[in-house]
Amino acid sequence: MRILGINALFHDPAAALVADGRIVAAAEEERFSRRKHGKRPVPFAAWELPVQSAKWCLDRAGLRPADLDAVTYSYDPALARPAESMELDDPWDSLRQTYAREAPQFLAEALPGLDPEQVRFVPHHVAHAASAGLAAPDRDSAVLVLDGRGECASHLAGVYRGGHLEVLAAQDLPSSLGLVYEGLTEHLGFLRSSDEYKVMALAAYGKPRFLTEMRAHMYATGDGGFAAHAVPWAALTEPRAPGQEWTQDHADLAASTQTCLEEVLLDLVRWLHGRTGAQALAMAGGVALNCVANSRIAEEGPFRRVWVQPAAGDAGTALGGALQLEASEGRLPDPMEGADLGREWSDEELRGWLERARVPYERPRDIAEAVAEELARDGIVAWFQGRSEYGPRALGHRSLLAHPGHVANLERLNHVKGREEFRPVAPMVAADRAAEIFQGPLPSPYMLFVHGVKQPWRDRIPAVVHVDGTARIQTVDPAREPLVARMLDAFERRTGLPVVVNTSLNTAGRPMVDDPRDALECFGSAPVDLLAIGPYAVRRSRFCGTGEAA
Repeated sequence: MRILGINALFHDPAAALVADGRIVAAAEEERFSRRKHGKRPVPFAAWELPVQSAKWCLDRAGLRPADLDAVTYSYDPALARPAESMELDDPWDSLRQTYAREAPQFLAEALPGLDPEQVRFVPHHVAHAASAGLAAPDRDSAVLVLDGRGECASHLAGVYRGGHLEVLAAQDLPSSLGLVYEGLTEHLGFLRSSDEYKVMALAAYGKPRFLTEMRAHMYATGDGGFAAHAVPWAALTEPRAPGQEWTQDHADLAASTQTCLEEVLLDLVRWLHGRTGAQALAMAGGVALNCVANSRIAEEGPFRRVWVQPAAGDAGTALGGALQLEASEGRLPDPMEGADLGREWSDEELRGWLERARVPYERPRDIAEAVAEELARDGIVAWFQGRSEYGPRALGHRSLLAHPGHVANLERLNHVKGREEFRPVAPMVAADRAAEIFQGPLPSPYMLFVHGVKQPWRDRIPAVVHVDGTARIQTVDPAREPLVARMLDAFERRTGLPVVVNTSLNTAGRPMVDDPRDALECFGSAPVDLLAIGPYAVRRSRFCGTGEAA
């Protein structure tokens, strides 16, 4: 069965293709359109479809729209209620619902040859749940979904057994942990439904001195649900204007909300474990991208294993919808083996891009050794290798790399990327070395948990240590990522450090680099010393010339 999954209604439009239970391809529209998050989550943009990513998924599999058995759309308008009846301030939501109902026709127009009768609506939170529970390595697991909103809820708790989802709880709107966190994001001067991760980073600089007040507005109700609505932010701190310096009050409010969120989540997972007795928990929804909260769930919660969908936000529902339909037909999909599900180019194609761009390049004997040498000299490397990642994390395919042993590299990378000074960068480390250096859930291949940095290492790798002594690590399995593992080994031979700084290959406000043109444009506009693109190296010192270097 060939199923194309589509996410389009709110934000992060994306497409994914599942064929005979195997995940063939998945990509976010932003990587093609170069618009961050694809679009803003407003009703007037709800009609926009991930046309480019959908066509690419079909091309990847050699399919035409007429070859598909089904297309899933990760929202079911039949389940929606008027926004005002849910106490939501969204006067144009009826327009969004109209676009959702007409999605089959819109998709048939965008993908000529597709029969609109092939389009199936999958409830939003069921699609989120499937993206986790059916993609996780554990075949049976409890599943927890938390985000801003779906049709009429903001949460789902359930369990997958044999590919069948049993829903145990769902929290009706307007209570929403995701919307509360979005409200705080806006109050602190960041972009709502986009910059929530900045609030999580800022929280490390604060103390939870508003925790009592937050607990009055956000709390678990003991029945698998919670209350979270209408927090009077302005009564707690003055709002911060975009671009304005943040104050200690702002950091303290972020810390208070973050701590309160973690407390509610721990209550929810304990309730879910009590109802299911499951050993494993799979998580999705935008709230599941909060890696600080994920670590508390893993360390203090009752589940032995916690797995988070790497594309936990709405983009992941494209995959989840397709997986859910596959499972509903009685076929258990294969687990997700990695997040590298996007576009890639052959060595010859990459060479062609470099020739057409008329940039000097070389082909070292081993690009991993060449990159390790540059990093050991304290150079910054743009790393473009293999298939691009599905989800918001750079996981060794579209990354900026640097030396972790120089504390100045944190400020340096934030300057390169044009982002706030309080933002941390992440370490990548071989999976078999991680326990020597970090404390927390291991392995951590998708950078979705935070780990304590052991005291002896904090002075050795200061660039990746956040102000609270933690780091959001990526563990590298040599069997899945042999090139990255080889680069890490080569760097350690030169420096004695088994860790390399890894942050996403992009600049502020732009999507992660995806194709070779993006890589060349980013390299040309940012102070990066070397671009490692496939087996080729482009060096800053020669970038202004033309032709091929020997």
